[in-house]
Amino acid sequence: MQNLTASLEHSTTQASPTIDVYLPEGDANGIGIIIFPGGGYRHLAEHEGKGYAEFFQKHGITSFVVTYRLGSDGFKHPAMLEDALAALETIRKKADNWGIRKLGIMGSSAGGHLSAHTAVAYDRYSSSVSLRPDFAILCYPVIAMDGDFAHAGCRENLLGDTPSTELVEQTSPQNHVSETTPPCFIWHTVEDAAVPVENSFMFAQALRKKAVPFELHIYTKGRHGLGLNAEFNWGDDCLRWIKEIA
Repeated sequence: MQNLTASLEHSTTQASPTIDVYLPEGDANGIGIIIFPGGGYRHLAEHEGKGYAEFFQKHGITSFVVTYRLGSDGFKHPAMLEDALAALETIRKKADNWGIRKLGIMGSSAGGHLSAHTAVAYDRYSSSVSLRPDFAILCYPVIAMDGDFAHAGCRENLLGDTPSTELVEQTSPQNHVSETTPPCFIWHTVEDAAVPVENSFMFAQALRKKAVPFELHIYTKGRHGLGLNAEFNWGDDCLRWIKEIA
């Protein structure tokens, strides 16, 4: 495992996430995935970071697990988005070093929100390289920042106690999907009691309206935060999808 420190050329605050690099165990296949672990913007869940990276290592994919700033440490939006884009910029600049041709992003729960937000807001900052991910993988993502299906804890950690209507709208990814949003792989469970499955529905619907390619998997059973510890094999479906779109 290697380590990097990321920076964003044109940020409003100091963006300096750290990145753990996981190289493939065998031949690299030209695919890279930047992983944002979940944890409600309060902590970072290892099984949704290192756990995913070790899985992809076995399949020729170079993985990057990002330690981004959190609300529990006193940071608020746009710190998290800037850290995500800083990771994208840093890795894309060095992509040739790892033989990466396609670079995607991935996140679970709050990390899924950060991935979805990055996928629709990559053009809010200028850079000498493209900040647009080539694809996004969203695992039981938080999407809604208000309404019946919002995750109050994520919203508070990201935006504070009393965010403005404008800030809530700005950080709700389903409102900002465009024709240039990258293809997405999304999965969720109906039984998820922490982040309702409607979050994935609304993002998929927004993608559909803009004719953005996506694949949506809804499973009946399973609690929130499963990661790869699921009875169903979403990982193989995801690997197949990556090969198809890459």
